[in-house]
Amino acid sequence: GKSKTPVYIEILNGKIEIKDAASLWGKGVEETTEFIYREYGKAVGNLVIGPAGENLVKFASIMNDKHRAFGRGGVGAVMGSKKLKAIIARGREKIKIYDRERLKAVVYEANKVIKGNPITSKALPQFGTAVLVNVMNEFGMLPTRNFREGQFEGADDISGEAIAHEYLVRKTGCWGCIIQCSRLTKVENREGEGPEYETVWSLGANLGISDLKEIIIANYYANDLGMDTITLGGTLAAAMELTDKGIKDTGITFGEVDKLLKYVEDIAYRRGIGDELAEGVYEFTKKYNAEEYAMHVKGSTFAAYDPRGAQGMGLGYATSPRGACHLKAGYSVGQEVLGAPKRIDRFVATGKGSIVARAQNVSAYLDSLTVCQFASFAVSEFLWARILSAITGIEFEGEDLVYIGERIFNLERLFNMREGFDRKQDRLPERLLKEPFKSGPSAGKVVELDKMLDEYYEYRGWDKNGKPYDWKLKELGLLK
Repeated sequence: GKSKTPVYIEILNGKIEIKDAASLWGKGVEETTEFIYREYGKAVGNLVIGPAGENLVKFASIMNDKHRAFGRGGVGAVMGSKKLKAIIARGREKIKIYDRERLKAVVYEANKVIKGNPITSKALPQFGTAVLVNVMNEFGMLPTRNFREGQFEGADDISGEAIAHEYLVRKTGCWGCIIQCSRLTKVENREGEGPEYETVWSLGANLGISDLKEIIIANYYANDLGMDTITLGGTLAAAMELTDKGIKDTGITFGEVDKLLKYVEDIAYRRGIGDELAEGVYEFTKKYNAEEYAMHVKGSTFAAYDPRGAQGMGLGYATSPRGACHLKAGYSVGQEVLGAPKRIDRFVATGKGSIVARAQNVSAYLDSLTVCQFASFAVSEFLWARILSAITGIEFEGEDLVYIGERIFNLERLFNMREGFDRKQDRLPERLLKEPFKSGPSAGKVVELDKMLDEYYEYRGWDKNGKPYDWKLKELGLLK
């Protein structure tokens, strides 16, 4: 369905009403959320789109509590297409817990291992996710200037350490989380959350920009306008390279920080060249026969880990059901670089098929549990299974969760196949397959995708074209 006029949906104690939102249409996320707080109080759940969603920017986000984003996939444009400005929800019912005492005991154990892990107890709480800027730079896999380089000379200036030293108000985090990896920052008279690692990279190193103040402000802009910062930076990086190559003068090139905020706004409001960029990196580069400069998989731009420095991430990006997303890819960089739960050789391709597939299954069940993947650096599937058992009264083992994750991942594969996806879409840009870095710790490496892909398909029980065999679907209960 689609409304003829702007509306928002109100869900209060099980009663649903559609309300007029004409006065909110055109307003930013912050102003809209403040209206919701005034009308319903701050305890109300809220999903909001900004001008980018209203203008059907292909990478518009749905925002929550001003600063949190359902970022990838353009879901904000879906709400915008229906003239749906917001959804608010509040209820009085409490979640029923089967065995509260058992739950407390298992959560105590989980918190104990989180506090004992150096990543979840020290690095993330102290410097936030942007602690990864210098880490990835040191490994030579911080994508720079549209993945032309693997190290950024301005990494120190945009790092988590720099944020903590210059702009941090306090650390914060998701409800109930003890890690507290988010940052509340302040620039001049404006406060907001972030930027997270992916944002400080996409609007920083990937654009050749090391002005942390302007990156933080651009993050504030993107949140208020309702745009995915990863895709925003990936699209701008392609525009900058097209200018550099003389293919299309987009009016901006690498390092031009003075133009950044204007381009962020122009994209959200589809002004000038911003109207073309609002279609996303694939459609934009295709228009100028320059697809080779679009760093994407299945139309989705890359996250902040260059896979030439971690073979498993390359395979994960290629096979992710929603494109080059680090989370749906299985985040094998956790093992390949961070050593969580144990370190594996990041440059070896052999054996990565099974490692990545299992990691993707784990990511799928973690998403289904609605728990943070950072916590899984410390918390095993066996603890998650015990937590779920205590809540539901249904006994789960660790491998049950991995099986559920595998089932989810295969179901997502079937959705994509229905839309015409197969092995041809499980590809990476040629730059990552044929252009090794000339210097740095990851010099001379390219992604050995085909070798890993065959192994991956075999482990998953898929044929050479990436289609699940009937026996696998039957095993997972997905065959009619």
